[in-house]
Amino acid sequence: MELRQLNYAVKIAAEKHFSRAAEKLHIAQPSLSQQLSKLEKELGVLLFQRSTNSVELTYAGEVFMERAQAILDQVNQLTREMEDISQLKKGRLVVGSLPITGAHMLPRVLPAFRRSYPGIELTLVEDTTARLEKFTSSGQTDIAILTLPIEDPALDYTPLLREELWLAVPHDHPLNLRNPGTPVDIAQLRNEPFILLKMGQAFRKISLELCRQAGFEPTIVFESSNIETIQSLVATGMGIAFIPSMIARDASIPYTPAYLPLKGLPHRTLVLAYRKSRYRSRTVQAFLDVTMEALREEGLPLIESAEGPGHSID
Repeated sequence: MELRQLNYAVKIAAEKHFSRAAEKLHIAQPSLSQQLSKLEKELGVLLFQRSTNSVELTYAGEVFMERAQAILDQVNQLTREMEDISQLKKGRLVVGSLPITGAHMLPRVLPAFRRSYPGIELTLVEDTTARLEKFTSSGQTDIAILTLPIEDPALDYTPLLREELWLAVPHDHPLNLRNPGTPVDIAQLRNEPFILLKMGQAFRKISLELCRQAGFEPTIVFESSNIETIQSLVATGMGIAFIPSMIARDASIPYTPAYLPLKGLPHRTLVLAYRKSRYRSRTVQAFLDVTMEALREEGLPLIESAEGPGHSID
């Protein structure tokens, strides 16, 4: 049984005449009769009583037409809904984000996306890097804002921007008192106490790699799951920490550390990650386009224009 056969039968029932039905369907009458006979043979019942001048439904035909019309109505509704989704008039997008990154990026992106696509329902999931990778590869989130490196082989990504990394120190730290604003050689930090994010956060790996590239393992005195807590601890003299420049606090905020640039201008790369596939949904592509445009309007260093000096610790 095919949908076109249902449509043919419903049209015959409405017109009560093969010729008029064939004309409305834009097919030849013999073809219409052939398809109806094929359908009746498959069902094992007669749907119509034929006469010279008219066509009347049998009891089986009445039952069949009621169900067939309901099916065709549902198909039409499904088609309209799929058209709305494909044209981004409606739908749902689940966005994953690291809390420290999302707090600074999403206010730039989500309002712009909602203005452009008001019919798309947005859901936000905040979690650690490891869990967001798992959520995205399994389809629990459609897209996630992450930092390189991406470890899950099921994910692909589009680079967004490179963010410079700074060193956060207490205001009375010798490095800040001696030459404030002077780039710091990371090798000088060999004997310093470090405060790091807990395991599962990509930025913890970035901090460790910065130290290892400088030839030492950091002495970790505190760990936290919150970058804001880390900054407050640094400000009170409990240690030092690497901080993404976008996360740096305004000096007017209590417990704000001093920020120093690093030699070599190390940076992290922010990306939009999604499942590897030959087909990327239009909703995901729209979110990517809006994100790039929103960040461009903010004057942030997008990958497409970030060709300056500096080394990545991706």
